[in-house]
Amino acid sequence: MTAFRMEELRRRSRRPALAPAPPGAVSLAMGEPDFPTPAPVIEAAVAALRAGHTHYADQKGLLELRAALASGLPARPGRTWTADDVVITHGATAALAAVVLATVGPGDRVVIPEPAYSLYSDLVVLAGGTVDFVPLAPDLHWDLGALAAALPGATMMIFSNPSNPTGIVHGEQELKALGELLDGSDVLVVSDEAYHRLVHPGHVFTSALEIASLRDRTVYVQTFSKTYAMTGWRVGYLAGPREVVDAAAHAHRTVDGSLNTAVQHAALAALDLPDDVVEGMAGRYRQRRELVVAHLSGVPGLHLVPPEGAFYGFLRYDAGLPSEVVARELAERKVMVRAGAEYGPSGEGHIRISFAASEDDLRTGLARIVAHLGGARS
Repeated sequence: MTAFRMEELRRRSRRPALAPAPPGAVSLAMGEPDFPTPAPVIEAAVAALRAGHTHYADQKGLLELRAALASGLPARPGRTWTADDVVITHGATAALAAVVLATVGPGDRVVIPEPAYSLYSDLVVLAGGTVDFVPLAPDLHWDLGALAAALPGATMMIFSNPSNPTGIVHGEQELKALGELLDGSDVLVVSDEAYHRLVHPGHVFTSALEIASLRDRTVYVQTFSKTYAMTGWRVGYLAGPREVVDAAAHAHRTVDGSLNTAVQHAALAALDLPDDVVEGMAGRYRQRRELVVAHLSGVPGLHLVPPEGAFYGFLRYDAGLPSEVVARELAERKVMVRAGAEYGPSGEGHIRISFAASEDDLRTGLARIVAHLGGARS
């Protein structure tokens, strides 16, 4: 590893970790569903263990799980998705790592619209690539003009949709505009769609795989974590162009090996859950989103673009303080949040609030945020 990469990774590792919550604190920091994993999923894992599914699985994942996931991908005219187009990974984290390590090399430039999930840039640095951060527009959607200037010559573009940390949904027209910008290029698109089932009223989710101009260049990354409240189970997957999928499968096999066999049987059970199980959780997030918007709208010194999806609000504040300082001050006032600077240069001056928390904790935490940051401070 080059000295540059070592230093860059050391610098990133020195970012302050989220401190343990003090007694009496509420956490609006964690991007983790507060619902239990549905009982049929747990029962399927137990049954799989008792049935002897305790040995290595296929390195790409159980054939029946890959086939089930392939059948649920958006239609691809002229070609049917098959199990061979899917790789089961150790969460979406490993899926992202596999595709970046398989396709990005020293000197390759990767475009990341930011604020963005910090793992994306960390992986690019680890692979020896160069991160080209492109700030978002004021409404937190893509700045298409800035992307048009950044994309020529890039190897890859990575984004999440719906977005962590902004809660923005990049809709059909925005995705089509990206496709037009990429026309004639070899840029690979990595679309992290972990929050695809968490879309709020007035907004419609469209997968990058549904956009004709993006379909053949997109690596689709997904996880069971958010949709099914299965964060600790670590089940993710990727799909996309066969040559990229095969390369990513090799990287994943080399670094991670096959995923826990019984857990893959549990994932199959999750796919068979009635839709009202997932919709019930999504409905609760929508209620909490309304609570967040109601509590923060119109507060002097605070500015929130209403979340369109996921379970995050990216709150801009007028206080002239670094976001890491603000997050530390709020922790002292017994509410935990994430510093906006964790998500890229444009994240400074913001904090990320998660509403994957109970309504009572939300009300308490939001009141403490408003009491500390409401009104300009310098």
